[in-house]
Amino acid sequence: MAAYVCMRFPFMGTSNCAATRPKFPATEPALHNFDTSYSKQLWDLLPSIRVAMLCEQKYGALINSFSSAPNVITELEAQGCKDFISIYCTRNEVHQSSQDSTTSHRDSTELEPAALRPSISPDIKCLVFPKGDISRFKPARPDSSGILGYYLLDAASVLPVLALDIQPGHTVLDLCAAPGGKTLALLQTHSVNYLWANDLSGSRTMRLRRTLQSYLPKEFLDENKIHITSTDGRQLGMTEKKSFDRVLVDVPCTTDRHSAMVEENNVFKRSRTKERQKLPLLQTQLLLSGIQATRRGGNVVYSTCSLSQLQNECVVQQAISLAQQELGITVQVQDLGWFAQRFSDTFHFAPQLSVGELVLPHLCANFGPIYMCKLQRMN
Repeated sequence: MAAYVCMRFPFMGTSNCAATRPKFPATEPALHNFDTSYSKQLWDLLPSIRVAMLCEQKYGALINSFSSAPNVITELEAQGCKDFISIYCTRNEVHQSSQDSTTSHRDSTELEPAALRPSISPDIKCLVFPKGDISRFKPARPDSSGILGYYLLDAASVLPVLALDIQPGHTVLDLCAAPGGKTLALLQTHSVNYLWANDLSGSRTMRLRRTLQSYLPKEFLDENKIHITSTDGRQLGMTEKKSFDRVLVDVPCTTDRHSAMVEENNVFKRSRTKERQKLPLLQTQLLLSGIQATRRGGNVVYSTCSLSQLQNECVVQQAISLAQQELGITVQVQDLGWFAQRFSDTFHFAPQLSVGELVLPHLCANFGPIYMCKLQRMN
C-alpha cells in the first residue's frame, strides 16, 4: 500500500507554487461534490474510494492486432502482466466443458439456452499488472509501418465494449467516440462490418482521427469501413433511425477521477457550472438518440466514468421511460451481473445497483470509475 504515489497536491513543493496555483482551483469543488453527493450513495465505501481516486491510476495495455510489432504480448507477460479477458474466456470454456459433460444426467430444461449465455470476444486482449502492482507500462513501440503495438487506457474502459457483444457483420455506432480508446477496442473484435464514430467536438474528433491513424493501417481507414463525423449525437437518432446492430453511448460526464486531480479541462470550473448542471439532461438525450438508432433486437450500452447515480442509473431509467412514453420504443435492461462475477479478480465492483454495473476505484485494483448498462431494443 505504501508504494502508492498519491497525486492530490501537484503544486506542493515547487518554488513557483503561488504563481502556478489557480486562484479558484476546480479540484476543490470537485472534491467537495464528491464528499457531499456520494456520502449517502456509497456510505462505508466512500473513504477507500476517495483515497484510491487521489492516488495513481492503474492502466491496461489494449493489444493492437493490426500491428506487426514483434513479441508485444510476450514482453508484457514477462513483466508479470496478464490478459484479464483471455483468463475469463479460458475459465468459461472449462466451465462449459464441465457443464456439457453432465448434460445427460440433468433435465435439459435446467440448462441455460446457448443464445442467453454471455459472449466475450476473444480477439480483444487487454493486459494488466496484478492486483496491488502499480508498475507502469512503457510507451508502445511502432512496427515497420509505424503502427503502434498497444494503446494504454483504463482497463475498465474495455468492459462496455465487451458488453456490446459484437458479432460478425454487425454495424456499430460509437456515438461519443473521442479520444478513441473504446473505438479502437471495438475494431479489435474484427467483427465490425461498418463503424460510425462520432463526436460533437471538432478538436476531440481530430484527436480521434490521430488515434486511429496511429493504430490502424491506411487501407482500414476507408470511409466504407469507418465513418468519422463531428456532429451533435442527439440528432443521429432521428437521421439514422434503426440503422445499427450495436450502439455505444459513452457520454460526457463529470469524469470524477480527472476532476478531482487535474485543473485542465475540469468541468467543475466556475465558468462551466451551467454545463455541468445540464449533464444529466444531455446524457438522457444522447441515450435516447442511441436507442432510436438501434435496430429491433439490437443492443445499446450506456457508459460513464462517474460514480454519480444521477448520471448513471437515473439517466438509464429516465431514458427507458421516455423511450416508451414519447417514442413508443420498448427497451429492456440486460443483466450484467456476470461481469462482476467473472471479472472480480481484476476489478472492484459496486454492490447492489438498481440497474447496470459500476467499477469502483480501489487501492489494490485502481481502475475506474466506469459505469455501464446494457439495453436491448424490443420493438
